[in-house]
Amino acid sequence: MSQPNDALLSDRDHALNWLVGAVPYIRFLGIRFERAGEEITAHLPFQPMLIGNPAIPALHGGVTAAFLEVAAIIELGWSSLWEDLSEGRMGAGAVAPGALPPLPKTIDFTVDYLRAGQPRDCFARARVNRSGRRYASVHAEAWQESPARPFASAVVHFLMPEPLG
Repeated sequence: MSQPNDALLSDRDHALNWLVGAVPYIRFLGIRFERAGEEITAHLPFQPMLIGNPAIPALHGGVTAAFLEVAAIIELGWSSLWEDLSEGRMGAGAVAPGALPPLPKTIDFTVDYLRAGQPRDCFARARVNRSGRRYASVHAEAWQESPARPFASAVVHFLMPEPLG
């Protein structure tokens, strides 16, 4: 690697922030991303507007689905972007508004609602199962109390963007 480790880690955080900032819906829902080593965790802070059924109360199914899809696309985009940065195929200067490669497009999305999401903060992690030149498959799980007890999971298939240049 041509950069010192601290600079590379700073580039990693910078890249994640720009990637998240490129999706306006993430800001609308208030989703945040926290990175610990190689792992990214999505955090959806509870807001009353996220309730779908006030009688239970339960999180809206569309919010749950959107949260899982966002976790999947950010994990896929970030892992691809980080690989390009760490292997020198892309310089840190490329991580700027308008310079990032386009995000993958969702082509298939399946959600399993395992139990009602309660009116409290939610967390999600995604795992890239396969990522090729044209297609990627990502699995995501959302939980509230413990990652061992998810309330929803999803499998998302993406069409990968054409390489730049």
